[in-house]
Amino acid sequence: MPSTPIHLDDRGYLLEARHQVLRALDGLTEYQVRHPMTPTGTNLLGVVKHLVGIEAGYLGVCLAHPFTEPLPWIDDERADAPNRDMWATAAESRDYITGLYQRACDHSDRVLDTIGPDAAATVPWWPEASRETSAGALLARVLMDTAMHAGQLQVLRELVDGQAGSDRDSIGDDRRWDDYRSMLEKVARQFRL
Repeated sequence: MPSTPIHLDDRGYLLEARHQVLRALDGLTEYQVRHPMTPTGTNLLGVVKHLVGIEAGYLGVCLAHPFTEPLPWIDDERADAPNRDMWATAAESRDYITGLYQRACDHSDRVLDTIGPDAAATVPWWPEASRETSAGALLARVLMDTAMHAGQLQVLRELVDGQAGSDRDSIGDDRRWDDYRSMLEKVARQFRL
């Protein structure tokens, strides 16, 4: 099957995924965005922080147009905290992380507007035999990562306060969702051992 070229002027999916990433934090407390929600400590603000590195790395460093703001959790080789890109320190406010994410995204967009989809790229952290690629391929990579994490954030947000996705309320009210969940549980219990 022939591949479809990616057009850098058609980034609607990436823009929507980025919007959903930030939407997942709307209206939550500082505790709620930092609270570890999985056995591996995944939390809402940490996922956004991780995406800063995705944008700055793939659509900055790899395209020879580095994002100029410091990312201490990446840049400081002495930083030995585990998964340091997946949680925000007490000194890293929500406004700092979300602002940094927005600026990294803006930087990525400016770089893509400047270089075009066929521009050569090098990913230094990939295996040596596959480091050479293109801006279009990296755009696809960032879209994939952002969309995956946007979905993850929607599930985490739903666990916090029942809000999920931008269309939740248009589908039904809380009673409709309770009835729906009860119906699903009834079906699932048929398979309980």
